[in-house]
Amino acid sequence: MRGSRGTLGIVLGLGAGLAFGVGGVFVKPLLEAGWSPGAAVLARISVAGLLLLLPGLIALRFDLRPLWRAKWTVLLFGLVAVAGVQFAFYASLERIPVSTTLLIEYLAPIALVLLAWVRTRRMPQAIVLVGSVLALAGLVLVIGPAGGDLDPLGLAFAAIAMLGVCVYYAIGERGAQELPPLALIAGGFVVGAVALAIGGLVGLMPMEVALVDVAFLGGTAPWFVPLLVVGVVSTAFAYVAGIGAIGLLGSRLAAFLGLSEVVFAAIVGWILLGEALAPLQVLGGALILGGIVCVKLERTPRAEPAVELGAEPVPVASRE
Repeated sequence: MRGSRGTLGIVLGLGAGLAFGVGGVFVKPLLEAGWSPGAAVLARISVAGLLLLLPGLIALRFDLRPLWRAKWTVLLFGLVAVAGVQFAFYASLERIPVSTTLLIEYLAPIALVLLAWVRTRRMPQAIVLVGSVLALAGLVLVIGPAGGDLDPLGLAFAAIAMLGVCVYYAIGERGAQELPPLALIAGGFVVGAVALAIGGLVGLMPMEVALVDVAFLGGTAPWFVPLLVVGVVSTAFAYVAGIGAIGLLGSRLAAFLGLSEVVFAAIVGWILLGEALAPLQVLGGALILGGIVCVKLERTPRAEPAVELGAEPVPVASRE
């Protein structure tokens, strides 16, 4: 059973990475047609929220009391792991190069390792540290060396996005104890969409849309086609698969599997957009996969024995 759960968790984690990774291909036509990043993010989260609203209610058996009891978890997930990450990511892009923003945001798995080290005061196993180094080196090679001015505020926003991703994994691991995953994700999307809409109304995020036909996968399509695809595949499915992987594997391994998003994004860009992969990017992808394997090989600590060695055995009552 453990083996099958682990296999399913890895499949879900890689599926989430692939779904997140192809999101850029589907969003890019909207941005090129005149959509602002804030409007595109708000639309994709709204589509995903509407799609998961009924399944979330069914998971709750239409009883909203558990949702109210877990309101702080849902608010934290929606405001930080959904809206906060998106807002901080795009705010960072306005001030520093995209490669720097991506590199900082994808440091989340390594940050989780360091946070666990500080919290437990126990050094991670050597295999985890090796995996972290390999993953970091792979990220640098896949994303590419950063250049340009490093605005302090832009770096701060990128760090906030990275912390938001950490919150996503932390809540994904513990939130299932309070709510069904579908209810947690649906509630988080609703909260995130409302927060982003308020941010647009007060001018924190520009909201511009262009309801025109857009270039899509070698042809043209109405604006709502890529929007529906990114909302269903790269948002709703990606979050559901990601939270499922976290529940089966734990936040650490699931976070490192999340790095596959970088690899899948490069591969999809190569296949669909003709963006050539440099040899160093291929090497970087291999290093990221090596880092994931190393973290997967982490040994689970043995449970403490219930009875100390040398202690007197406890008499067992006869069943006769």
